[in-house]
Amino acid sequence: MAKKLNEVDVVLVGMGWTGSIMARELSKAGLNVVALERGPNRIPGEDFTLPNIRDELRFSVRQELMQDPAQETVTFRHATDKSALPMRRFGSFLPGDGVGGMGTHWNAQTYRFLPSDHTLRTDLTKRYGKKKIPDDMLIADWGVTYDELEVHYDRFEKLCGLSGKAGNLRGEIQKGGNPFEGWRSAEYPNKPLKPSMAGVMFEKAATELGYSPFPAPAGNMSASYVNPEGVRLGACQYCGHCERFGCEANAKSSPNTTLLPVLVKEPKVEIRDRCYASRLVYDKAGKKVTAVVYVDLRTGEEYEQPAGMVFLSAWVFGNTQMLLHSGIGQPYDPKTGKGVVGRNYCHQIQSAVGVFFEDKELNPFMAAGSLGMVIDDFNGENFDHKDVDFLGGGYIALNSTNGRPILNRPVPPGTPRWGSEWKEATAKWYRRAASMNCQGSNYASRGNYLDLDPTYKDILGRPLVRMTYNFTDNDRKMSAFLTEKGAGIAKAMGATHISANPRKGDFDVVPYQSSHNTGGTPMGTDPKTSVVNRYLQHWDAHNLFVLGASVFPQNAGYNPTGAVGALTYWVADAVVNKYLKNPNHLIKA
Repeated sequence: MAKKLNEVDVVLVGMGWTGSIMARELSKAGLNVVALERGPNRIPGEDFTLPNIRDELRFSVRQELMQDPAQETVTFRHATDKSALPMRRFGSFLPGDGVGGMGTHWNAQTYRFLPSDHTLRTDLTKRYGKKKIPDDMLIADWGVTYDELEVHYDRFEKLCGLSGKAGNLRGEIQKGGNPFEGWRSAEYPNKPLKPSMAGVMFEKAATELGYSPFPAPAGNMSASYVNPEGVRLGACQYCGHCERFGCEANAKSSPNTTLLPVLVKEPKVEIRDRCYASRLVYDKAGKKVTAVVYVDLRTGEEYEQPAGMVFLSAWVFGNTQMLLHSGIGQPYDPKTGKGVVGRNYCHQIQSAVGVFFEDKELNPFMAAGSLGMVIDDFNGENFDHKDVDFLGGGYIALNSTNGRPILNRPVPPGTPRWGSEWKEATAKWYRRAASMNCQGSNYASRGNYLDLDPTYKDILGRPLVRMTYNFTDNDRKMSAFLTEKGAGIAKAMGATHISANPRKGDFDVVPYQSSHNTGGTPMGTDPKTSVVNRYLQHWDAHNLFVLGASVFPQNAGYNPTGAVGALTYWVADAVVNKYLKNPNHLIKA
């Protein structure tokens, strides 16, 4: 029997980017907030501070900052007629764990989605007609436009102190920026990072081919920066220990470096770490959630925390699992196409183009998580799809992200995978190689979804999330197109060897691809095809809000964090200025 606690105004389930932003905004509005975090405490200045050691074995290989799959994982299968098995070690994506969530170990590549990404179904239908969208492709509009979100994108960028160069400043195209981006109300808070030699070579080749290269927008500080919360971040040291690491120089924006130093001093916010939320108490007749039940992992005791409002601010799988396990919303059925919870699950379609130069020293140790040059010419609706047999697209970037020697051993095509010849090749090419990332969109498919596994359970005895997912023909064709364009740039760079590897065959959970998982609780305008409305408020519970990339109806070609941050500020504004004045559904179903 769970011990019932005194009611609070707000409970947050998960304390990463979305939970941290929402805790800050609601506490400023005078609300008492309790944040439940399954993992350990990594708040600056407390007993367990975010590690900042440059230890590749500990953090990159052994994944110390990641979720422990022995406690909770996901099961995976390619299709409904296959058996699903648990992922015993995370590979293709890396869930975060602890206060700060995935924001602690990301590379800090922070993009705004294109205006068309927010209204995709409408834009595609207007441009190409309804027949261009396949029947089994579940493309949908977000229900909120880029213009509505612009001020919130800007606010998140200022919180993070992003380094970059505007390409569209209040409708005026700016030299050196991304000419395809939506309009910006202000320049980036920081100037771009210093380019690497490989980045300069990419920029020159892409320009000669008629493309429009620009510096990757970075949550790595190009200079010391004080954000609007009064928190100071240091300048990047270009050490290349961003992805899977904390930051020794405090130069990478994360919840831990931008918001948590303020939240730990806020008396209206209580962060309960190692507290594993298990289910929501749902009043179906009243269309509201009354409490969150959780287990304190230190003692094994179970508690029921009543609340006036509940925000699911975990990752994609956690948000979806909580709704399914609590019986809130109809589970999605791929056979009938009915139901919404678990629908529209997407990943990201990434491929690589390796470039090798016999006569160049590229210095892979001059690196940062988001140090790179990018072209957006083939992203989203930036190019005409009339004469291609796929929808979507992505960016092509040459990122100088790390020279860490355990996992970074580039060799040209045809090199043996082990032995003396492989050793000689790694020694020769280590300083003479770079890699392009061709990162493409992933549009929702009827057969890709999340549900509860009938066999395997987590440490609380709840069914694990089951991921049914595979690449589609659209994904493979889009990847082949992007990768070919990347190989063309590599050739223009004068590479001695080129290794172009588009996505082929089936999705594989073993090699890392990206942690840009989305969907499962999609937003939209129709309760029959979405879990939450445009304010990320659950259609079936007016005081329940779902935050994060799980609300994306499909995944764009960009890294999702910028859009996640903007949506969170958008929801906070709606809650403070609309919902609190009249606690009910902001939009009637």
